[in-house]
Amino acid sequence: MIRMATADQALELILQHGEADVAPAETVAVGQSEGRRLAVSVIAAVSQPPADVSAMDGYAVRFADMKIGAKLAVTGESRAGKPFIAGLKPGQAVRIFTGAHIPAGADHILIQEEGSREGENVTVTAEQLSAGAIRRKGQDFRADDELVPAGHVMTPGAIALAAAGNVANLSVRAPLRIGVLANGDELAEPGAEMSPGQVVNSIAPALMALIRSWGAVAVDLGVARDDEADVRRRITPACDILLTIGGASVGDYDVVRSAFAAENFEPVFEKVAIKPGKPTWFSKRGSQLVLGLPGNPAAAMVTAHLFLKPLIEVKMDALSPPQALMCAQSEKGLPQTGGREEFLRAVLSIGRDGRASVRPADDQDSSLLSPFLTANALIRRRAGSPAAAAGDLVEVVWLE
Repeated sequence: MIRMATADQALELILQHGEADVAPAETVAVGQSEGRRLAVSVIAAVSQPPADVSAMDGYAVRFADMKIGAKLAVTGESRAGKPFIAGLKPGQAVRIFTGAHIPAGADHILIQEEGSREGENVTVTAEQLSAGAIRRKGQDFRADDELVPAGHVMTPGAIALAAAGNVANLSVRAPLRIGVLANGDELAEPGAEMSPGQVVNSIAPALMALIRSWGAVAVDLGVARDDEADVRRRITPACDILLTIGGASVGDYDVVRSAFAAENFEPVFEKVAIKPGKPTWFSKRGSQLVLGLPGNPAAAMVTAHLFLKPLIEVKMDALSPPQALMCAQSEKGLPQTGGREEFLRAVLSIGRDGRASVRPADDQDSSLLSPFLTANALIRRRAGSPAAAAGDLVEVVWLE
């Protein structure tokens, strides 16, 4: 057991324990897959489009016939679901609608506005510069292409893509259940009438939303009071991971870690040398894991991104890296750091010149949530880093 882990040590230990028990796979219908993480890549069963199709309403023609004033005989019609079977000969045209199959022999669409229909003939009324307005077979994807990679969370766009590939069922990871347990006598639920000394339990709903966005199931275990017995009553084996908020520092009423120890959870590390987030801790009981986050809202959000998201991804066998690291120019000077790494909430942007710049929030107090309204990145300052001037490159953790 490590008393004080570095950020990298903590993440390595978390990932090691997550890899030891990856969630099993199960099959679900594509329409029921939203928010689920793929166990097996989605492979297209068909090409899209399945054939050359028209991109416009008009007439399927031979480009060689396209002279202003040319009169073509309309020999049939092609529409979605009802293709024109016979081929096209010189001097002929086939009435066609968007998405309909291109008849054999046609290589161009005379759009409706550039032709004049009279009875069974159509006359070209505008110059045709090049053959076009045809979507070629497989332009979007071809049969046997990988449409959605394994490890990807199924979004509405991914569902549409899988369905377009004529895939009815998907292999996804079994739901990963994460129990969220807040702690503190002072906590009141949003909308409650506040008593003196109380604060709103704001971080639990936010963390549950993050959990869902990362492809897991969030289970609300409520708010435990500053009483070890109350914490122990809420520890359930029905969750794969237990996420606690607060109650793990060194105060007289910080009882969460001792409650889990009494329930036979073995500590892996007790603290992490980061700011904010020093009270973060990690324990295990068999395959069940518990990640303890600080009670300060900003610290809880930061450490959730740093440690919980990678844990979810490794448990779900995701292929994405645990942290998306990059460098950007700091828009402000930054002071030197002490013995702990610092993660500063910040806004990352890309300029017209293609350069990335990052601006830290003015106030980095760990109790503040307002910077997260706009923050899309964390500036990572290694322990013992010298002061950085405006314009210097700094390391950045990208937040989705």
